[in-house]
Amino acid sequence: MTATPATTVANLRDLGGTPLSGGRTVRPGLVLRSGQLDRLDLDADPAVAALGLRTVIDFRTEVERADHPDRVPDGARILIADVLADKMNSGRMPAAAQLKDLLSDPVVAEEHLGGGKAQALFGEVYRSFVNSASAHAAYRTLLTEAADPDAGPLLFHCTAGKDRTGWGATIILSLLGADDETLMDEYLSVNPAVKQAFAPMIEGFTAAGGDPDIALALIGVFPSYLEAALEEVETRYGSMEKYVREGLGISDETVEALRARLVA
Repeated sequence: MTATPATTVANLRDLGGTPLSGGRTVRPGLVLRSGQLDRLDLDADPAVAALGLRTVIDFRTEVERADHPDRVPDGARILIADVLADKMNSGRMPAAAQLKDLLSDPVVAEEHLGGGKAQALFGEVYRSFVNSASAHAAYRTLLTEAADPDAGPLLFHCTAGKDRTGWGATIILSLLGADDETLMDEYLSVNPAVKQAFAPMIEGFTAAGGDPDIALALIGVFPSYLEAALEEVETRYGSMEKYVREGLGISDETVEALRARLVA
């Protein structure tokens, strides 16, 4: 899988080309991932215009969507699939939804996120991707749409395109037959793009005396984050297949349609 060059969309990547078992690969141009689309300009972005996107799945919270509304191609459907709705409704705003606020005050960041607290917090958020009802609904939407030939080229995203989006990519690639090493490589591969996108924020935070380790814990992705979600799958369901079938409510027929459509 490769990033799309010279684009106005942050962290845009096509799952196409990802290696699968048996020497097969993911069919290109059908399922893509990215950060938010608030800066999309098709007139200045022929690479994205050429994708012919027909369906966009937005994993962000209501606040994120209001602050940075998506700009999508004419004729494309936008489906709202708020992964973190349950956590937001419980009054426990997760770090994935408040990066800018947390990096605006080094003292507050140290109090709430120093000493390994950031890593522990992200582990909790990733486990919620597996066990919360709103996440189940969001990832059910992703798989159902990705399996539907009428959905056309589909893009799914959150704000940075690393956490909620990273778990969505992991589910799809796992079902298609990617091995554990490939899943982790794909998950970690977004780090350069994400760090570049948030570089001014990180520089401002550290210049004000903030701990760079805290900034990296918030901005980047780490193996332990994905491992937390995978462990939750194993503990609750025993396998990714059972998580998809029992947790997300996806039928075997839909999984087979997903494979038929996306495996080259």
